[in-house]
Amino acid sequence: MDFGFKKLGFIGMQKVYLVFLVLLGSWVCFCSGSVSYDHKAISINGQRKILISGSIHYPRSTPEMWPELIQKAKEGGLDVIQTYVFWNGHEPQPGQDRYDLVKFIKLIKQAGMYAHLRIGPYACAEWNFGTDNGPFKAAMEKFTRHIVNMMKAERLYETQGGPIILSQYELGSPARAYAKWAAQMAVGLGTGVPWVMCKQDDAPDPVINTCNGFYCDYFSPNKNYKPKMWTEAWTGWFTEFGGAVPYRPAEDLAYSVAKFIQGGGSFINYYMYHGGTNFGRTAGGPFIATSYDYDAPLDEFGLKREAKWGHLKDLHRAIKLCEPALVNGDPAVITLGNYQKAYVYKYKAGGCAAFLSNNNRAAYATVNFRNQRYNLPPWSISILPDCKNTVYNTARVGAQTALMKMTPEGNGFAWQSYNDQTESYDDNAFTTVGLLEQLNVTRDSSDYLWYMTDVKIGSNEGFVRSGKWPTLTIQSAGHALHNIGKHFETWNTGVLGPVTLYGLNEGKRDLTWQKWSYKVGLKGEILSLHSLMGSSSVEWIQGSFVSQRQPLTWYKTIFNAPGGNEPLALDMSSMGKGQIWINGQSVGRHWPAYKASGSCSTCSYAGYFSEKRCLKLGGIPYGISLVKRAVYSVCADIYEWQPSLMNYEMQASGKVTKPLRPKAHLSCSPGQKISSIKFASFGTPLGGCGSYREGSCHAHN
Repeated sequence: MDFGFKKLGFIGMQKVYLVFLVLLGSWVCFCSGSVSYDHKAISINGQRKILISGSIHYPRSTPEMWPELIQKAKEGGLDVIQTYVFWNGHEPQPGQDRYDLVKFIKLIKQAGMYAHLRIGPYACAEWNFGTDNGPFKAAMEKFTRHIVNMMKAERLYETQGGPIILSQYELGSPARAYAKWAAQMAVGLGTGVPWVMCKQDDAPDPVINTCNGFYCDYFSPNKNYKPKMWTEAWTGWFTEFGGAVPYRPAEDLAYSVAKFIQGGGSFINYYMYHGGTNFGRTAGGPFIATSYDYDAPLDEFGLKREAKWGHLKDLHRAIKLCEPALVNGDPAVITLGNYQKAYVYKYKAGGCAAFLSNNNRAAYATVNFRNQRYNLPPWSISILPDCKNTVYNTARVGAQTALMKMTPEGNGFAWQSYNDQTESYDDNAFTTVGLLEQLNVTRDSSDYLWYMTDVKIGSNEGFVRSGKWPTLTIQSAGHALHNIGKHFETWNTGVLGPVTLYGLNEGKRDLTWQKWSYKVGLKGEILSLHSLMGSSSVEWIQGSFVSQRQPLTWYKTIFNAPGGNEPLALDMSSMGKGQIWINGQSVGRHWPAYKASGSCSTCSYAGYFSEKRCLKLGGIPYGISLVKRAVYSVCADIYEWQPSLMNYEMQASGKVTKPLRPKAHLSCSPGQKISSIKFASFGTPLGGCGSYREGSCHAHN
C-alpha cells in the first residue's frame, strides 16, 4: 500500500512552505552515424550490440535528480535510458509546453549513453488519460511531429551525433488500419533511427514489434529479419492505494533476463529502472498511488535498491563478456536433463559462450557440459563467457543487501487550517437542463465539480411528520476508472444519472432532467491557497482551533529545511485522503488510511512471478512528521563456490593461476560508516538480511 511517505526536494532554501488539502559501460563517442537492424541485433555504425536499457521517466523525478539517476544507471551497466514523452504533461493546454525533455536527453548524451524515446502520444504507464479516435489522429501527428522536430533542431538523433538510437510510438487499442497509418506517419518523419512498437503483433514494416511482460523468452518478432527486443521487463509492479506493495526478487528478475538473452534476445529494457513519483494529479487509475517506486533497482528516492541493483550490474557485466558470441550467431541448444539445457554460442574467431539453465523450481541439478560438472540452483541460469568458467549465476547473489529506514527529523509542525466552503450559486456557476459529464466540464483543471439543484418539498410530505427521511440515490462513475481502454473517449465520469429521491408522497422523484447548476473546483483552488501569495487571501485558524478530521480542510505550515543530503519525505500516516504542495508545487496525493491485507511471509524467487505473488504491507495533522531515508544495515551472503567476475578476469589476465576464495564486500552510503558487526557466521546460517541466525553448522573462529 502507499504508506504516506511523500518525496520532497530542497535546493538552496531554508524556509519551506507546506500546504495540503484533506478530503474524505564504456564511453560512447557520438559522431554522426547510422542505426540499423537485422535478425540478431540493433547495429550502431555497422556494429551489432547487445543493449541493456532502463526506463527513467523524467517527469517522475525532479530535474536536480536527473544527473545522478543517469550516472547510477550507467554505473549499473546500462547502455540506454528509455523515457516516455507524456503528452498531457508537455502540453496541458494546446500550445503550452512543460517539462524540459531536451535537457534530459542532453544529460544522457553527456553521460555517454544512448536514449530510447517513447514519444507516445498515447501512453499507458499508469499515467492519467489515453485514447484513440479520429480527431486524435490529427492531434497525434501534430504532437509527434513537434517532438521529432524539437529533437532534430537540437541534433539529438544518433544520425546527427546525438544519443537517440530508437523511437517508439504507442497505439493503445490495436487496429490494423490505424496501425498502418501510424507507422507510415512515424517513419515519414525521417528520424534516421528505427521505430519500435510494443505488444502489436501486426506492427507494419519497417517498425519492429517488441515484447512487454515479466518474461519474454517465448517471444519472436513478426518477421525473421527483425531483432528480438524486450521493451518492458517489469522489475516489479505499481502500487495501488489500499493495496499491498508488490516486489520482485532480484534472482527471478535476473533469471528472466538471462533466459531472454540465452534465447537470442539482444535488447532488454527494465521497466522501471527508476520509477519515481506521480507528482500532482498525474497518477492514473484504478487507484494508482503517488509512489511509482515499482521495486526498481533505483528506488523512488533515487537510492540504490540493494541487492537488486548490484545483482543486475553483475549480470550485465557477464552478458557483455558474451557479446561477441551472442551477436554473431544463433545458439546450439543441448538438453542436459529433464529441466536443464545449454545454449551454446560460437563465432568465427574461435570464441564460445554458454548459458546453462535449470528450469526446475524446487531442485538443484548437477549437469555435465563439455566434460565438466556444474551445480545449478533451482530456477537459475549460469553464464560461461568462455564455455568453461562460471562467472555468474542468477540465483547466487554476490551483491550486498541494504536495509532502509525512515528516520523522523525535527519536532513536528505548527499547523494552521482553513475550511473550504460548500459551493453556492455565484458568477462562476452556470446552469443547464440535465446532468453533464464531468471531464467535459472541468477539462481536467480540477478533480472536483459541484452539481447543484433545487428540490421543492411541500409541507404535507409524510416524512416531515414521521421523521423517516427520504433517500437520495445517485449513479456516479469514475471512482475506479481505468486510465486506458478501447474508445476511451466514450467513457464517462461524474454524476451520470439517474438521480432519484425516494420516500416522498409520490413515491419517487427523478431529478435527472431538472435544471442543474455547475461550478468547477474548490474555492481554495481558485484562490491558490497552495501558493505563498494565495494563502494570504484568507484568514487561517491557529492553535487549539485548528480543524481535525474535517473534510474539505486546508492545512499549512512553514518549517526549516534540515541539513544533510539524505532524501526527505513526509509521513502522512495520520491523515486520510488529500493532496500535498511544497513551495507551491504539488508533490502528489496521500491516502494512507487503510492497511493492506495479504501475505507478508518470505517470498521464494523460484517459479513464475506475477504482480500478486510477493507482497509487503504497509486525519490528524499533528501526526505528520518529516523523515529522512537512509541505509541502516548492510549484509551479504556468499557461498563457498560463489561465481565471481573478478576471479574470472584475474585468471584471464594471468594475475592468478587458481581460483580465489569468494569474499563478501560491505560498504555504507556516502557520509556513513560501519559502526558494528551484528552477525557473522562461517557455516550454514539461516534467515535473511536483518534476521540471520546460526544454522546447524557454524564455525566460531
